[in-house]
Amino acid sequence: MFELIKSGGIMMFPLILSSILALAIVIERFMSLRVHKVAPQGDIDLARKLASIARLPEAQLDELRNSSLMGRVLATGLESRELPRHIMKENVEEAGRHAVHELERYLPALGTIVTIAPMMGLLGTVLGMIGVFSAINVAGVGNPQQMAGGISEALITTVAGLLIAIITLVFERYFKAKVDGYVATMEREAMRLIEIANSNRKTTPVPPPTRPLQGGAAPTGAAQRPAQAMPGRGGKLA
Repeated sequence: MFELIKSGGIMMFPLILSSILALAIVIERFMSLRVHKVAPQGDIDLARKLASIARLPEAQLDELRNSSLMGRVLATGLESRELPRHIMKENVEEAGRHAVHELERYLPALGTIVTIAPMMGLLGTVLGMIGVFSAINVAGVGNPQQMAGGISEALITTVAGLLIAIITLVFERYFKAKVDGYVATMEREAMRLIEIANSNRKTTPVPPPTRPLQGGAAPTGAAQRPAQAMPGRGGKLA
């Protein structure tokens, strides 16, 4: 293995470093994107329970906020449940954007490795071919086997770069699909929490309509109404 790496030339060292970095990111994302760290069912049930009660216990709210990314988003919604619906939704969306940023951490680095690994391999091959043709220019083509061996050694970096890119691409797509699933779950549970909070929100009682006065002062304008003459006997005015 060491001889193979050595024969690949100087570009094998950045390729090895990129493969080590990709492996470290893959292990870290596997540990960080587990269900019980992102969206455990217990946090969802707790958030629904807290949304249906009148007064929020601070201890349970802090526990929900610190338990997972989903809990952080739902806790933000619970803290804003007394505000108007659109403000509550904006606060939840802001917390959701921060959560998505946490979920996508290091994934751009994997995408960069996928892009540059084949390029570094191709660069190593080109450098190797330059060395082969330089040797041919000096010593001629008297030994075709030696020339073929030099070309095969120059192609090692291309093979290494393609292998690193293919394996890294598989994990990058897997993690992106997993993040998309978590984001969809967060959006669904956040909207459900908003609806529960709105349905349980206390409404201001409407004051009863004013009843007309009885036995009191006459309505406005009654005092200004002209008195009509009462008919006397025989139908004549008195």
